Amino acid sequence: MDGSNAMITNEVSLIFDSRSENEAFARMAVAAFIMELDPTMDELADVKTAVSEAVTNCVIHGYNQGPGKIYMNCRREGDAVTVEIIDYGVGIEDIEKAMEPLYTTRPELERSGMGFAFMEAFMDSLSVESTPGKGTRIVMEKLIGREAAVDEAL
Repeated sequence: MDGSNAMITNEVSLIFDSRSENEAFARMAVAAFIMELDPTMDELADVKTAVSEAVTNCVIHGYNQGPGKIYMNCRREGDAVTVEIIDYGVGIEDIEKAMEPLYTTRPELERSGMGFAFMEAFMDSLSVESTPGKGTRIVMEKLIGREAAVDEAL
């Protein structure tokens, strides 16, 4: 074997309660999942932050801080990591508006409205699907190891 991660695949799925304390659990779970790729500290922080924002959106907006389940699916294919966060909460009426920086539906909770902006900034790709009254699905992808490859090329 040449040490390449090109053909290695792995996946894990978790279901947890929509509670703010489970945001830390989701961060640690995704960190543990990507450790086999030997991410840089920046890559690790990026993925953990994006997952944190997605889970927090489920708790605050998807379920309005009420009961519900959050589904987190992580998949690794080679050096690419895909994280999917799903809730079956209230959904998003206008995804484009919701993705605008500083837009929030919960200003009374002192929300910054930067969740989607952070997810976009820290991950290589982000897609959001939502149906009002049925829930939201966020899919984020990041290639792990690109920073080290860029540093070596310089």
